[in-house]
Amino acid sequence: MTTSQPPKPTAAELEMLRILWQLGPSTAKQVHQTAVETRPEMAYATVLRLLQVMHTKGILTRDESQRAHVYAPAQEQDSTQTGLIRDLIQKAFAGSGKALVLAALRGHVTDKEREEIQSILDREK
Repeated sequence: MTTSQPPKPTAAELEMLRILWQLGPSTAKQVHQTAVETRPEMAYATVLRLLQVMHTKGILTRDESQRAHVYAPAQEQDSTQTGLIRDLIQKAFAGSGKALVLAALRGHVTDKEREEIQSILDREK
C-alpha cells in the first residue's frame, strides 16, 4: 500500500509554510501577524482562507480542540523541500542534480556559502 503525498504547494502556500516552519503550530492570527511584517497588504481573510485550503488539500493539519484553530505543516520542512527540489530537477534540469547545483553556484551563492559548501564536500570525501 502506498501513501499519497500532499499536492505541491503554490507560491502563496509556500509563503504560509515558511511562516509555520518558523513559528511552529500557530493560529491564523499569528500567521497573519508574521505575514504582514513583509507583506503589509496581506489581509487576515486571505491568510485564513489559504490555511483552510491548505488543510483541505492535506498540506496542513488543524487542531480544532480550542476556539482558535491551530495549523501546522503536515510534513517536515526537509521532506517538503526535498520533494520540490526533486520536481525542479526533473522539470527544469532534465533529471540532472549536477546541472541544478551548477546553476545555483553561478550567481546565487555568496563567497561565504561557497566556502561552507566546499567544506562539506571535503568532509564527505
